[in-house]
Amino acid sequence: MAGMLTRRAALAGLLATAAGAAAPVWADAPLRSIRPRARDPVYGAPALGPDIAQAVAAAGLAGKVGVMLEGLGTGGTLGSLDPDTARPPASVAKTVTTLYALDALGAAARFATTLIATGPVEGGVLQGDLILAGGGDPTLNTDDLAAMAADLKAAGVRQVRGRFGYWEGALPARAAIDDGQLPQLSYNPALSGLNLNFNRVYFSWNRSGSRFALTLDARSDRLRPQVNMARIDVVDAGWPPYTYRQEGGVERWTIARASLSNSGGRWLPVREPGAYAADVFRTLAHAQGITLGAPVSMRNRPQGTALVTHQSAPLTQILHDMLKYSTNVTAELVGLSASVARNGRIGSTEESAAAMTAWLASALGVSAHFVDHSGLGAASRISPSGMVAVLSGQGVADKLTPLLKPITLLDERGRALSQQPARVLAKTGTLNYVSNLAGYMQTSRGKSMAFAIFSADMQARAALGESDNEVPPGVRSWTGRARRLEQTLLRGWSAL
Repeated sequence: MAGMLTRRAALAGLLATAAGAAAPVWADAPLRSIRPRARDPVYGAPALGPDIAQAVAAAGLAGKVGVMLEGLGTGGTLGSLDPDTARPPASVAKTVTTLYALDALGAAARFATTLIATGPVEGGVLQGDLILAGGGDPTLNTDDLAAMAADLKAAGVRQVRGRFGYWEGALPARAAIDDGQLPQLSYNPALSGLNLNFNRVYFSWNRSGSRFALTLDARSDRLRPQVNMARIDVVDAGWPPYTYRQEGGVERWTIARASLSNSGGRWLPVREPGAYAADVFRTLAHAQGITLGAPVSMRNRPQGTALVTHQSAPLTQILHDMLKYSTNVTAELVGLSASVARNGRIGSTEESAAAMTAWLASALGVSAHFVDHSGLGAASRISPSGMVAVLSGQGVADKLTPLLKPITLLDERGRALSQQPARVLAKTGTLNYVSNLAGYMQTSRGKSMAFAIFSADMQARAALGESDNEVPPGVRSWTGRARRLEQTLLRGWSAL
C-alpha cells in the first residue's frame, strides 16, 4: 500500500538512526485516525485495553488516565482507555504549536531584531533617534545584543543626538503567560515583540555575616551586565517567599530572609521585556563607547534606516530547542508570530490560541480547545484520541520526528534499560496533578505507532487553591506514579 511503513523499511530506518542518520524514519499516515478496532489489520496484535486498565489501576490512577495507541500507516487501534475525554495537554500542546508555526511561517523562517536610525550618521554622530526594534525573536540573548552593539560601533556610530527608543509592538504584549501562577516562576514571564534571555533576569546572593549582597544581571555564557530596570530587597517577613510590584518604571522584588541560603541563584521572570532588552543594550553600547539616553518606549513602528540587523536561527532549530527544553516563552512567541502571519493582526494570546484551535480543526480535522500556545494554561483541552489523530495526520510524523527528543525506556526501578527495545520520540507535559506523554514508538520488530498517555487529577488540582509553594504537597508523589505508569506502558508496547 502506498505510503505505508513496511516492516523492512522500519527496520532499515531504525538501523540508519542508530548509525547516526538524521533523516526521519516515520512514514506518512492517513489524515484521520480510524477508531475503534479490536485488532490491528496489519500487525494482528490484540487490543491492549485490559492491560492498560490493569496498569492504571496498579499505579493508583484509576479514573484519571486516558490512553490511545495506534499503528502508524494503518489507522488501527492497538489499545485505548477512555481515549475521548478531553484533558489539559500541558506542554504536549507545543507539538501542535510546532505544526502551526511551520505551516504559517515555513521551516526556514528567521526573526529579525534591528537597530533603526531616524536620521543620518554624520562624523560619527547619529542625527536622530536610535531605536531597538523587536521582530518577535524568542531566542535573542545578551551575547546577541553585545554583537549588535559592536556592529553599531563598526557602522561608525559614536554618539546619538536624539532619543534611544525601543519598539516591541510586532506582537501583542502580555505581563505573564498564565495569570494564575506564582510571581517568581521564571517559566511564566511576560511576552512582547522584543524579548531577551527568555524574559528572565538572574538573581544571585551571597551572605556576609547578617547581610546579603544581592545582584540582578542579564547573564550569558561570557557576560554579566547588571540590570537597572529591576531591584530586589531582603525582607524579614517569613511568607510569602517572593513579592513583586512595579513602581516608577522599575520592577521591584522582595525575598524573605528565611528563604535565602548562604549563597545561590535563580532566574526570575521579567514583566517588561522591551524595557529589559533596551536597558541591557544601553549597558552593552556604553561598553563600546556609545552613550545612549534612558530608553523610551516607542508606540509606532519605527521608520528609518536599518543600521544593524540580527537574525535568529531558522525556525526548525528554534522549534527543536523549544521541544527539547519545553520553553514556554518560545512556544508563545512562535504561536503569536504564526497567527500574525496568517491573520495580519492579533490582539491577544487568547485570540491567537483560538486561531490555532480553528487551524487544527481545518487542517487535521481534530477538535480541541487551546487558551495559549505553551500548554501552561490548564484550561486547554484535547483528548488522547485527538492527540493521536494529530500525530497520525498526513505528513505530520515527517515534520515532528526530527524535532522531538528521544525518551529512554526505564525498568521498574527507574534505571535505563541496557538494551533499548524500542525507539521513542515524544513530548512530555507536566502541570500540578497533570502528567502527559505523546509521540511515536518504533519497535525492534519494525512496528511504528503513535501514542498519547494523559494523566490528570483535576479534583486534586482544584483542591490546591492558592498556594505559595512552588511544588505543593503531594504533587511529587502523584507525578512519580504517573511517570512510572508511562514507562510501564511503553515497555509493554515495545514488545509488540
